[in-house]
Amino acid sequence: MKTNRLCIYAKDISIITGKGIRSSQKLLREIKTKLNKQNHQYVSLKEFADYTGIEFELVTKSCW
Repeated sequence: MKTNRLCIYAKDISIITGKGIRSSQKLLREIKTKLNKQNHQYVSLKEFADYTGIEFELVTKSCW
């Protein structure tokens, strides 16, 4: 059964970008800082797509 997720994790970013997990964690922190999010708040797939310039459909396909 497929689950529809709304948030993105460092592991997803690593798969999408082909970078290591530490680089992906750094990018996730940069996005949170830019969007004025606190540490406990999540980054949505849409926010990640907008920030990186990657099409939203490609991001969602990569996360399943």
